[in-house]
Formats: sequence, structure tokens, C-alpha cells
Amino acid sequence: MKLNSDHRILFPAITVLQILIIFSLSTIPGCKISYSFTGASISPQVKTLSVQYFQNRASLVQPGLSQQLTDALIDKCKAQTNLGITSGVGDVNFEGEITDYNTRPGTVSADARAAVNRFTISVRVKFTNAVDPDLSYEQTFSRYEDYDSSFDLSAVEAELSGKIITLLVEDIFNRAFVNW
Repeated sequence: MKLNSDHRILFPAITVLQILIIFSLSTIPGCKISYSFTGASISPQVKTLSVQYFQNRASLVQPGLSQQLTDALIDKCKAQTNLGITSGVGDVNFEGEITDYNTRPGTVSADARAAVNRFTISVRVKFTNAVDPDLSYEQTFSRYEDYDSSFDLSAVEAELSGKIITLLVEDIFNRAFVNW
């Protein structure tokens, strides 16, 4: 800004018309999708979310795994969305089952023994979006962690299953709500 000869400040040339245009464009109602800082995009018509208990149907059943997975998915949805959690069936609903829980030899060392074992958990998920059925899906998610074969699974199982569940929940949530 500079002063003119009679010491008045000269402002950039913004007309009243330009201000009115900017204001009216910012207030025009229309189709919108709500966005969050997490990348989730959820229709404003979706108000409630439900997560059904994930049964453990794997050949090896680990006690508590079903509850751990179900709770982790609920916690993720609470933290990343503003949707109300309902015990019935919400506008969007997660249901499914744990289909695989196993450990297998990964790589083999020179003496023909497993150097690394691979611990895997798989979950079949059915996601239903009652507001926009095109966004519904049914998919199996699988994640694994490798661990040194010198350890017994029971020694690393709690830590590894926690990591795997975190990854699975992230995959399930992203598939439902993050449309890249």
C-alpha cells in the first residue's frame, strides 16, 4: 500500500461485485461429501455405523481374538468418523468372520530348517452401505508378520497378532471409507 498526495491509503481494487460473487459461491448449497483429516469420505446421509461380532471360524481358534478384532474396528471407526455407533444395524454395517489363523515356515536356511516363520490372520468382511449400496463390498483381508523360527509362536503371538489386527482394521476401514 502506498500513500497518495493527500495521505490516504490506496487499497487494491476489489469491487463490491467481486466480494458478492465470492460470498455467493461459498454459500451455494449442493451435493457434498464430508471429508475428514483422516482421508475418510462419508456421505452426509450416513448417520450410524454398526460392527457385528466377528466369529472365529479358523481351524485354530485363539480365545479373545474375535473380541479383539471387533473392538479394534469399533475403536477405529469412533476415532476416524463422527458416526453414531449402534448395536443394531446402522446405515453402514460391518460383519464377518476370522477365516484363517496359522503359522507356516517362511524361508529355509542352509541346513534345511525354517529360518523364519510366517504368522497369518485372514478375515472375511461384508460391508453394507444402506445409503449407497454401490459402496458395499464383501472381501477377504489377509495380513502376516514374519518371526524368527528360534522363537515359539506362543512367545511372540500376542505382539504379532496385535500388529496384524491393526493392519487388518486399517485395510477394512480404508476399503469402506477412503476412496483414493
